[in-house]
Amino acid sequence: MTAPRSVSLPRFSALLLLGLLALPAAPVLAAGGGGGDTAPAAPQDPDFKAGRAAIDKKDWAAAVPLFQKVVAKDEKNADAYNWLGYALRNQGDYEKAFIAYGRALGADPRHRGAREYLGEAYLKTGNLAMAEEQLKKLDSLCTFGCAEYTELKNKIAAFKAGKSG
Repeated sequence: MTAPRSVSLPRFSALLLLGLLALPAAPVLAAGGGGGDTAPAAPQDPDFKAGRAAIDKKDWAAAVPLFQKVVAKDEKNADAYNWLGYALRNQGDYEKAFIAYGRALGADPRHRGAREYLGEAYLKTGNLAMAEEQLKKLDSLCTFGCAEYTELKNKIAAFKAGKSG
């Protein structure tokens, strides 16, 4: 009978790293991208899909009623409220955009995309203090940083530069 082989610490670390790399990445990748990080993706509503296509084309007038249909069917859909707010903001209807972002955050207070876009809406209306408040909230949500935090931080810096220059 032979004694068990010991594994050196560097070799053990390398094996552990290889084992971790072999784990499936799909759950990690599925959580990203400007939305809440709560539930797995459900089959997408055709109106939501059409609304996203309209957003991609910057066709705000088409996007608004499509996302209104989605939230009428699912009042807890934070992503749809976020995109509705985005389209309304780009139409210049800030009052309704603020309501939509509020509903997105009511459905999912950790929705990073809604926090970013709400901060941008505050900047568009000249409310730097409230935009900075959204940046603070994003900072607390994004432990290791996130695109939404960086984007809003850059827009706030540009706003300040334009205001003071």
